[in-house]
Amino acid sequence: MAFDALSFHETAVQTPSHENVSEMREFLVETLEAEGTAPTVDDAGNTLATREGDASGPHIVLNTHIDTVPPHVPFERRATPPGVADGSSGQRPRDGDVVRGRGSCDAKGPLAALLTAFFEADIEAGRLTLAVTPDEEVYSTGAAALDLEADGFIVGEPTGLDVCNAAKGRFEGTVTIEGVAAHAAEPGSGASAIRAASPVLQAIESYDETVGPPEHDSLGRPTLEPTVIDGGEATNQIPAECRITIDRRSVPPETQQGFREQLEAHLQSWLPDSLSLSFEYTERETPFLEAFATPADSELVNTMQAAGAGEVRPFGAATEASYFAEDAPTVVFGPGVLADNDGAVAHAEREYVRRSDVERAGEIVTAAVEDLLG
Repeated sequence: MAFDALSFHETAVQTPSHENVSEMREFLVETLEAEGTAPTVDDAGNTLATREGDASGPHIVLNTHIDTVPPHVPFERRATPPGVADGSSGQRPRDGDVVRGRGSCDAKGPLAALLTAFFEADIEAGRLTLAVTPDEEVYSTGAAALDLEADGFIVGEPTGLDVCNAAKGRFEGTVTIEGVAAHAAEPGSGASAIRAASPVLQAIESYDETVGPPEHDSLGRPTLEPTVIDGGEATNQIPAECRITIDRRSVPPETQQGFREQLEAHLQSWLPDSLSLSFEYTERETPFLEAFATPADSELVNTMQAAGAGEVRPFGAATEASYFAEDAPTVVFGPGVLADNDGAVAHAEREYVRRSDVERAGEIVTAAVEDLLG
């Protein structure tokens, strides 16, 4: 009996996984067991299952995640996406084809599609692994713990059925400016860290024009944005410290270590000798997600397109694919979109996916896996 991806998806969207993934992981394990596989859950909370062919061959991994961002949005089936009038989306309305709810596209729709391929693909040689992580939306401790030695990764995320071969990385940290505290009535006796924020912000603005990596062929220019600023302890005191939090969206070949060293040196050069600064990354258990780019002419990308995937393009958000791309060619693919013409979709109250796209994504990944492991 064929795997019922739409029934699985409907139940998955109705299973909250924004605070704790235990219930959703239990449902996934039960589904895998019911289909005759023997899943395991490792110490990092990853759900793993494997199928093997009759001969040696490549190892392909299907990966996505089961956690969602809060709050939980209830399940609903409808003919059109939320906030879209009949016919205005450019697709003919179909009764009940649109599933609304938190996680419907990010990433329970992609999960249903990957499960279809995992269960239904004919494997003649090599190995197919399903690896579903528990906390992609926060620290990616599950993905960071995986060591699968694969030859290719297909990562399930909402790409509108396009095959995404690249994505920017994301780093976050705080620039701390240190001055000299003094009475506000005698400002010349101190060195204001808050006043120094002005040239530092200018230096942040100029960083990519003078120091940063060149424009990437597909990902374009990196971005560097100050997002939070904080400083001062008393209203009548020259502040000795000011902190600026920055968000970095990187492109290859920039690395986490290289960016830190270059940014700190660049910003320091804009300060007078009476002040100093330092830059520290925000503390987290796992490495930040680095930028990656799989060649557009790689076998994995070509196979996905031949199977029916859409255009080759970058993915619009940071993803755990970053960890896997260090080891093997990696693409991001799945039903649903991050945003449509009417606004945000993933991580938003309007989150939805089309059931027909979930089915089509499953067909595409199944065909690609059969080509790679046939």
